[in-house]
Amino acid sequence: MEKIVLAKSAGFCYGVARAVKLAEDLAERYPGSARMLGPVIHNRHVVEELARRGMAVLSSPEEAGPGDRVLLRAHGEAAGVGEVLRARGAELVDATCPRVALLRDVVRQAEAEGRQPVMVGQADHPEVRGIAGWCRRLVVLSGPEEARAWLASAENPRETPLTLVSQTTMLEEIWEITLKFFKKECTNLKIFDTICRATHNRQSEAAEIAAEVDAMVVVGDPKSANTKHLTEICRTYCSHVFQIENADELSLEELSDCRVVGLTAGASTPASIIKEVYKTMSEEKILGEGMENFAEMFEQYTNTLNTGDKVTGVVTAITPTEVHVDLGCKQAGYIPLDQLTDDPTVKPEDVVKIGDEVELFVIRVNDVEGYATLSKKRLDAVKVWENIEEACSNKEVMEGIVTEENKGGVVVSVKGVRVFVPASQSGLPRDAAMSQLVKQRVSLRVTEVNRARRRVVGSIKAVQQEARAAAAAEVWANIEVGKRYTGTVKSMTSYGVFVDIGGVDGMVHISDLSWSRIKHPRELVAVGDTLDVYVISYDPEKRKISLGVKDRSTDPWQVFMDTYKVGDVASVRVVKLMTFGAFAEVVPGVDGLIHISQIADRRIEKPEDVLAENQTVEAKITAVDEEKKKISLSIRALLAPSPAPVEDEDGE
Repeated sequence: MEKIVLAKSAGFCYGVARAVKLAEDLAERYPGSARMLGPVIHNRHVVEELARRGMAVLSSPEEAGPGDRVLLRAHGEAAGVGEVLRARGAELVDATCPRVALLRDVVRQAEAEGRQPVMVGQADHPEVRGIAGWCRRLVVLSGPEEARAWLASAENPRETPLTLVSQTTMLEEIWEITLKFFKKECTNLKIFDTICRATHNRQSEAAEIAAEVDAMVVVGDPKSANTKHLTEICRTYCSHVFQIENADELSLEELSDCRVVGLTAGASTPASIIKEVYKTMSEEKILGEGMENFAEMFEQYTNTLNTGDKVTGVVTAITPTEVHVDLGCKQAGYIPLDQLTDDPTVKPEDVVKIGDEVELFVIRVNDVEGYATLSKKRLDAVKVWENIEEACSNKEVMEGIVTEENKGGVVVSVKGVRVFVPASQSGLPRDAAMSQLVKQRVSLRVTEVNRARRRVVGSIKAVQQEARAAAAAEVWANIEVGKRYTGTVKSMTSYGVFVDIGGVDGMVHISDLSWSRIKHPRELVAVGDTLDVYVISYDPEKRKISLGVKDRSTDPWQVFMDTYKVGDVASVRVVKLMTFGAFAEVVPGVDGLIHISQIADRRIEKPEDVLAENQTVEAKITAVDEEKKKISLSIRALLAPSPAPVEDEDGE
């Protein structure tokens, strides 16, 4: 051999490393009473080493006794196992891989929703048996052939609501082929890709290495499904593949003619065995490529933490007071609730979930007790400040909630950071009450950041202006006479109102608001009202738009002619008083004249002696001039004539 290529992802995955660590701690703390229910992982050497430390293997929960500390293995167990152990007085230590626990929750939720859970995996695998123990009707299919046979025998397979998941260590290729088949055959399908990413990465890396080397060595327990899958993948790309359990099974003679040899290991293979195999392979050979990376990985796992470190961990448990995190090192980590988030009303489950990978800040390390106190909110705050600084530099739009009215403006909470928005940048009119923005979600642009002073300034107005400019461009690009818009009344004058139709203001003249005669627009609308308007005319150069509200398709004079004739009596509204009489609205848009002589049955000096504007009276239509569209009205014609004076007997 001239070269050894060691896979960077060889060996323990997170879930296995966590389970082994829990087992070792349990054996050390409770010698004589530590137990594991079945092998903690699929590796004979690890199980034998734990047995030497006094940790016995139970074949069933019924073998547990009072006071036993029983470890539930990484593959997980059925729901009833815990009840049996507790009934026998045993204490449970759950080493179920967080990824398996998530898979279990998905299957349980699917069944609770009335869906049929279907898993692509090996029915006899401990992980699959454990998952099946959490629901009543899990269907396990090994691949596309079994899937095809199962769907052929199922009732209404295309319409049956299915939830499709995968065993965490399943071959990616089998999962993809089976998934493609279900997508084609089923119409009510929910898909959860539950293959462990660490497994996927290990398999992908093994395939890449196998394609480039003369021979491939896969280290792992022969009972490990993960190791078997690695071997199958490697054999697809390399003709010389050797699966061994440890260095004793390694045959250097078979590798002597190989110039470049690849080395990988299953997720249940301890680092010590991998190193021993590598050492054996590299004796009297040049140093293999990747050994430094492996050493770094091993060092990282056994490394200690320091206050101020940034670390990545996986959430393993959530309690009412703290969140437990596995950091992949000898210290246990936990996040006090006050270090999880700045929002005291948020539940821990809303922030993180078991199995989540989170970045954290180490605020205290206790090597004596073997734990580290962590903070998520402190690291989140650093990231938020970095995001805000980046948003300021790139002029990005951010969102936040207005939390309070402040002197000279308002304060907006953007991802927990206070951003001051001056009144001039609030987007409200001058002298408007800033309090109307409180509790509103707003978009703003950060204009100034001083991290040292923890000062951030923003502008709501800048975002509004840009949005308005974009909307205005859209309006002018598509405007045409007759086009209708829904707008908002922005302001009004005695001669009309200005309406915002989406970034552009148009004017509705008072005469185009209604067919009825009005003195001021406020009689019909108010600022802030929504109006349906149409375009009467527009001038792109002068940026002027004339709008209308009244329906021009209706001819008021024709409405009058279709409704009334000479001699009819109508209820009319007095709209204007003149010296010679009063104009009254008969129908909207059509007025008639009540001459001063026709207002009363007596002589009057002026119309206002009897009538008032907006007064409604009964009047008789006495004449209609169709050509000039004029109407004569009379109130006097409807009044009873005054009785004639009565003469006495003397004729006086």
